[in-house]
Amino acid sequence: MQVIESEALVRLAAFGGIFAVMAVWELAMPRRERVQPRGRRWLTNLAMVAIDTLALRLLFPILAVGVAMEASAQGWGLFALTALPSWLEVALAVIALDLAIYAQHVAFHKVPILWAVHKVHHADRDIDVTTGIRFHPVEICLSMLIKFAVVVALGAPALGVFLFEVLLNGTAMFNHANLRLPAPVDRIVRLLVVTPDMHRVHHSVRMAETDSNYGFNLSVWDRLFATYVPQPRDGHLGMRIGLADCQTDEPSRLGWSLLLPFRHLGRSLRTRKTSSES
Repeated sequence: MQVIESEALVRLAAFGGIFAVMAVWELAMPRRERVQPRGRRWLTNLAMVAIDTLALRLLFPILAVGVAMEASAQGWGLFALTALPSWLEVALAVIALDLAIYAQHVAFHKVPILWAVHKVHHADRDIDVTTGIRFHPVEICLSMLIKFAVVVALGAPALGVFLFEVLLNGTAMFNHANLRLPAPVDRIVRLLVVTPDMHRVHHSVRMAETDSNYGFNLSVWDRLFATYVPQPRDGHLGMRIGLADCQTDEPSRLGWSLLLPFRHLGRSLRTRKTSSES
């Protein structure tokens, strides 16, 4: 238990440090002009983080690192059947979990009931460091269950899971940040990790661009699975961010954002019922 508490403190410190760096960087070198005031958006997005954290603590007695420790103690998973060096198990666990999150992200776009939940993330009309942590609590809990399954199947070492969680959280804030990287630097960095310009394409109102650039950490998956789009059609300064049918101030409201999945599902059910009656 003490190890898990220490892990949580380190993760919190990493979150706070990376968030602060990205927020200052955005302020100093913004990529785009904002279309909504920062105050209400940030209050809503940060409140969602607090709700997500509370939901995880209430629903799960242990999180991914704790599950990894239990899997190791019980001898569960693929790595328990191998004799790989510890450092290689850690590296493979990070890579495998990153691939799993890529696949999860694709699924949350392609499966209608999952897209209803994921829309909350995409409804944000600006994209900045807080967008990288704006997720509906249902999505956060489902994502944690997926991580549990991957960790147990692999028998992933706790250190690998811990490093992945820190990397995922940090790179999500980095690649959602409203910051400008020099074009030559961006071209080099995105060979390995997802950059803000690369991921911003994914938040375009154009559905063909929304259905691209799913990676959060490693950029290789989008190239490997042919979901990579280098630049938005309208350019980074001309593109519209968010959802085409949510271009109002409503996405910056907490209540509206939390209820969005249920309204989406309600509309889908009404449309399906009308279609069946006609």
